[in-house]
Amino acid sequence: MSIFERYLTLWVAICIVVGVAAGHFFPGVFQSIGSLEFAQVNLPMAVLIWLMIIPMLVRIDFMSLSQVGAYWRGIGVTVFINWAIKPFSMALLGWLFIGWLFRPLLPEAQIDSYIAGLIILAAAPCTAMVFVWSNLVRGEPHFTLSQVALNDAIMVVAFAPIVGLLLGLSAITVPWDTLLLSVGLYILVPVIAAQVYRRWLLSHGGIDAMNRVLAVLQPISIASLLVTLVMLFGFQGEQIIAQPTVILLLAVPILIQVYFNSGLAYLLNRVSGEQHCVAGPSALIGASNFFELAVAAAIALFGFNSGAALATVVGVLVEVPVMLSVVWIVNRTKGWYDKGDAVRRNTEARATP
Repeated sequence: MSIFERYLTLWVAICIVVGVAAGHFFPGVFQSIGSLEFAQVNLPMAVLIWLMIIPMLVRIDFMSLSQVGAYWRGIGVTVFINWAIKPFSMALLGWLFIGWLFRPLLPEAQIDSYIAGLIILAAAPCTAMVFVWSNLVRGEPHFTLSQVALNDAIMVVAFAPIVGLLLGLSAITVPWDTLLLSVGLYILVPVIAAQVYRRWLLSHGGIDAMNRVLAVLQPISIASLLVTLVMLFGFQGEQIIAQPTVILLLAVPILIQVYFNSGLAYLLNRVSGEQHCVAGPSALIGASNFFELAVAAAIALFGFNSGAALATVVGVLVEVPVMLSVVWIVNRTKGWYDKGDAVRRNTEARATP
């Protein structure tokens, strides 16, 4: 394990402090970076995400994707969590905490808008960042890629109806340009680039050359994650300092939702007998959010300065630190997971000729 990975939590904490401070003292710099966008998709962030996930995608042999059907339990669990549990549990948590428990501490006029933002956030499952989390738990890369592709396909048809149902709207405006551009930039472009580079490496130096290159790229991938974190907190530095109480209160249902959904997915995979290398990314995919789409949808529906937009931004702020804690839990509990009766039975069955 590299020094980046060994002390990742420390680097993340430093990046959060640096990002908030930089956003507060140099807001013009971050406003300039934030303006480099198209259809609510920030282009510098897209480049950083490419640097994060391309080294992970280079490891994937697309010829092996035909075997992903062996992980049908993990796929079923993740789809169930993402689309049957997550948006509805967030609606309940939003009503419980924002609409009731924390109501006296929040601006009354924004209560419904805050809850709407939380629902929008939960209805958009994560895409690109999942590759980072999966890599940190040594997840099965073919499962992760196929699950992300399936989620993207479902999102195209299910995002608007689910959000519309939970918000009580007869029709909602889905930022299709943001959705399609995000899928293209964060999934299609890096996948194609990684596979072209993989074939070139294998044809010019074989597997040894590819491993040497990946050893160099891995620290770049982690460094890109840390720079992304500085930028995310830098973009919202003013908001964090101006409204710390509101942000902390909005973070409570988001945190509960992340741990609830990731824990439920992890347990369901264990009960079903799925391998740990699938259960890990399944839990992480079930808990994380596609914040680019969520922020864009909240702005399109409620406006840039709305409570809904702020609620989705809070999701952005807690995403990396919280998901790293889930990564830590998944890695530390592997021994316990593998002792599950169903897991052991299926492992023995796979080992039997």
